Amino acid sequence: MADLYTPTYVPQGDEVAVLNTSKGTIKARLDAEGAPIHVANFCELIEKGYYDGVKFHRYVPGFVIQGGDPYTKDMTPQEVMRGGTPAHRAGTGGPGYCIKDEYKTNPRNRHNDGTLAMARTSMPNTAGSQFYFCLGPQHSLDSGYTVFGETVEGLDVIKQLRAGDEILSATIEHVNAE
Repeated sequence: MADLYTPTYVPQGDEVAVLNTSKGTIKARLDAEGAPIHVANFCELIEKGYYDGVKFHRYVPGFVIQGGDPYTKDMTPQEVMRGGTPAHRAGTGGPGYCIKDEYKTNPRNRHNDGTLAMARTSMPNTAGSQFYFCLGPQHSLDSGYTVFGETVEGLDVIKQLRAGDEILSATIEHVNAE
């Protein structure tokens, strides 16, 4: 197995991801204590502009809305909804590296409504850039996927997202815990 990527971003513990989507704004407080590698990776990708222009490619009603595939940047919403283009299948792209799973070590690894978690293949330690928001509690995922954030604003926006909707921009805010 290839070496796992170690992000250089150092989480401060006060990060909130702000995703401005074609349906509205979502804010998710990131869990740097429970999933430091995932938070560092997500913040690093956001700071590089990686998610700007990426489209959500997977929508399963009552389950998840998933995004983070860089191949979708060059696809129309219709191509995403059809599953991709001849060059690339939607949902198959990533950053070119993988990070270590943290679902076994995160004491708050609970897939609740609005939870932000990282997608991976069926093999361990294969997460990279694709993430999802839970559309309702999905506790069957607790023992296999790393939760690294909770929606604090925009749960109504998450419920409206569908495959083909776009992340217009993504930023990190630093907000003190209340």
